[in-house]
Amino acid sequence: MPLWTIHHTPGIFTDHDKSRLAARITDHYEKVGLPRFYVVTLFQEMPAADFYVGGEPTPAGVRIAIDHIARRNPDQETRRRTAEWIRGMLQPYFEQHAGLHWEFHVDETSRDLWMINGMVPPPEGSDAEKGWARQNAASPY
Repeated sequence: MPLWTIHHTPGIFTDHDKSRLAARITDHYEKVGLPRFYVVTLFQEMPAADFYVGGEPTPAGVRIAIDHIARRNPDQETRRRTAEWIRGMLQPYFEQHAGLHWEFHVDETSRDLWMINGMVPPPEGSDAEKGWARQNAASPY
């Protein structure tokens, strides 16, 4: 399950931007074999007065925390490619905002601590996981 939590000050994303970005994020993970419903994208707008960087209020800021659970990057090169993909996807949204502070990080969490609808997701690449992807929903397996 990729979980993208996007904290941002007002005016960074339109509703259309949010929809487009969430779809692009989901499309990418689907291409690498994940069921679409594994992908959750949360946009959390906060007042600039509540967004601090280096102890100072930041008038225009974005901080993204990404949790990867369904898959892990096996080595440094793969992690670098993942970071470059994320940067490349986000940068067009942020280039239009002068003075914007933006950053992201990715955590890779153990699958052992993950359930969907009370079920342990099927093993990576298994027929059951492929079934979940076709159905775009969790079901007993």
